[in-house]
Amino acid sequence: MSETVGNYLKKHSEALVKDVGVEAAARLCGKSKATLGRYYSTDPDHADRFMPVDVVAALEGSARFPHVTAALADLRGITLSYDQDKKNTSSGGVNSDVVALSQRFAMLMAEYNQSIEDGKISINEAKRLLTETLAIQKVLIDMKLNLEHEAN
Repeated sequence: MSETVGNYLKKHSEALVKDVGVEAAARLCGKSKATLGRYYSTDPDHADRFMPVDVVAALEGSARFPHVTAALADLRGITLSYDQDKKNTSSGGVNSDVVALSQRFAMLMAEYNQSIEDGKISINEAKRLLTETLAIQKVLIDMKLNLEHEAN
């Protein structure tokens, strides 16, 4: 596996753990916080350690977004779509999706503008941009589902 792919998976593993919360994640999967940290550590000592599939499944069951599954799908060029029965959510339809998409895109552009101000994007700035692009991805998935529903 290339270093780029490994780092991509580690970043999404970290996003998954932080989505659930480190303490809650440790309880859910029966691993220590240190072990979870090693799964997404980019330190050379942990470069070949990745989150096991059973841990991913346990955490994604409680997460707001399937970060690792989405990353694996992205790497294969696969598009995911969610089940209509998402927990604790209600949809306002395509019109509200368009508004949400516009708002998220504006937030991404504002973040990008601020990040590129000094001519380079730092690691923290890149993480904030990644957060915004993931939020756009979630809105687009909702929009896709609403459009599929209207087409049927």
